Amino acid sequence: MNDQNQPRFRVRARHTGSTITVYQAYRPEIGGPAARHGRFPASWKRERMTWIKPSFLWMMYRCGWGTKEGQETVLAIEIDRGGFLWALRNACLSHHVPALHGDQASFKRQLRQAPVRVQWDPERDLHLNPLPHRSLQLGLAGEAAARYADEWIVGIEDVTPLAAEIHGLVRAGQLESAAGLLPEERPYDIDDEVLAPLRA
Repeated sequence: MNDQNQPRFRVRARHTGSTITVYQAYRPEIGGPAARHGRFPASWKRERMTWIKPSFLWMMYRCGWGTKEGQETVLAIEIDRGGFLWALRNACLSHHVPALHGDQASFKRQLRQAPVRVQWDPERDLHLNPLPHRSLQLGLAGEAAARYADEWIVGIEDVTPLAAEIHGLVRAGQLESAAGLLPEERPYDIDDEVLAPLRA
C-alpha cells in the first residue's frame, strides 16, 4: 500500500463485488447512533457537504487517530458500488484545471452544478507522513448527500477501537504489527472515461 511506485491517481479501497468502504469521523452523538442503527441520526445535517474517504490512513491523518475534537468516532461505512459510481459520474474537481474545464467561468459553472466534488490528497503512511501518490476524497452535497444517507449505505461500523489499537502500536514502534491490522485496500477498477475528467 505504501509502494513508492504507485500510480499517482488511483482509487484504492476495501471493497467487495457489490460494495466499497469509505471512512468518516464524527462526534460521538452522531457516530454512536449511526453505528448502532446503520444509518445517520436525524441530527446529521443533510444540507452540509459531507466528505467520504476510501483511505483509512488518510482518515487517520484527518481525525488524528480519532483524537480531534468533533471527530472522536471513526466510522467505516460500506456503500453500494452503484452509488459510488454515480458519485464519480456526477463529480467535478474542486479546483480549476484549464485543460479539463476551460476558463474560470466555465469551471465555476460546473462546480455549482455538480452535487459531488473530488479532491486528491497525498496518501499517508503509518506515521501519517505524505506519500507521492494520491488518495481520493468525495464531497457529497444536495442530491448526492441524500442518496448517500438514504440509498447507498449498506452498513456502518465503529472502527474507533481499531484506530486506537493501530495508533498505539505505531507509537510503540511496532510498525509491522500495526500494518497487519490495517484494512486491506486494493486498487478499485474504474473505467478510464469516468476517472479521466477527475484526475487533477
